[in-house]
Amino acid sequence: MLQLLTPSGDVLGEPPLSVDLTRRLYRAMVYVRTFDRKCAALQKQGRLATYAPFEGQEAAQVGSAAPLDPEDWMVASYRDAAAMWMQGYPWELLIAWRTGDERGGRPPEHVSVLPPSITVGGHMLHAVGLAWSARHFGEERIAITYFGDGATSEGDFHEAMNLAAVYGLGVVFFCQNNQYAISMPRTAQTRSETIAEKAIAYGMPGVQVDGNDLFAVFTATAEAIDRARAGDGPTLIEAVTYRLGPHTTSDDPSRYREESEVEQWRRRDPLERVRIFLSERDAWTPEWQERLETEASTEIERAVELAEGMDGLGPARIFEAMFDELPPHLVDQRAEALRSVGQ
Repeated sequence: MLQLLTPSGDVLGEPPLSVDLTRRLYRAMVYVRTFDRKCAALQKQGRLATYAPFEGQEAAQVGSAAPLDPEDWMVASYRDAAAMWMQGYPWELLIAWRTGDERGGRPPEHVSVLPPSITVGGHMLHAVGLAWSARHFGEERIAITYFGDGATSEGDFHEAMNLAAVYGLGVVFFCQNNQYAISMPRTAQTRSETIAEKAIAYGMPGVQVDGNDLFAVFTATAEAIDRARAGDGPTLIEAVTYRLGPHTTSDDPSRYREESEVEQWRRRDPLERVRIFLSERDAWTPEWQERLETEASTEIERAVELAEGMDGLGPARIFEAMFDELPPHLVDQRAEALRSVGQ
């Protein structure tokens, strides 16, 4: 397993990132953790639907998204808000989507990110299609797709991997192995020693990295991106990490894992090891940390205001998204819906 920055903040070899870039990525990690905790709180207040927290997986998402070009495609799941934000998806739309407002699933025109996928594993095929399209049109953009260890048990995973490898498409398959597919441990769903080794069967490179190590994740993903962009085909990356919170806010993880296990992983906090690295180079101070947290909180609160302040859809809007010309039965239903609210 590739590891470059240990839990104690020691660098194995030369740091692959400059101190300046490390500071910028650490700032992003503080921001995404602030977002994650805020959304969990909003759900408890009844202001969001069920929420899938990602605390503990910040280095995996921030580190893998950082080497992308703005035009590169990202196809992510419901737990990948951090990576999606890194690639330009606005906070307010990510929040609106969690309220059940479908407008939150429509990224801005300039953002090359598909809406978050609820269907486990199905979205990986979309990434393969986008990479195939890029090749067809002579574009240099690649596609990265995010999924968990549970998704590797789905047929869509195997179909996507095989198709991408057969045609040598520019796809980075990024698996966040957070140890549990809801309540099922990774050891109970595959006899493979690692998820990364599954790449061998498809004829592509497979790399296992310490998913809580910002440096290792960045390095492995940058190499996979360069390989994809050069026309050398796909790569499977297994980032070994841990979901510190529940699967979703409707889950009770104490029913299937011990608190001692959680505490063991807390000692591998991805933010803490970067903080130590920066502190030892006089690039971190408590005052800077406080300023980052304040700025992040202010930005997220503003995003919440924007999401909750979106104009109401109204009953007529329900009928506008499917047909250019409404069929008669939907014309009648729309009229009945408007009458029901006195319009």
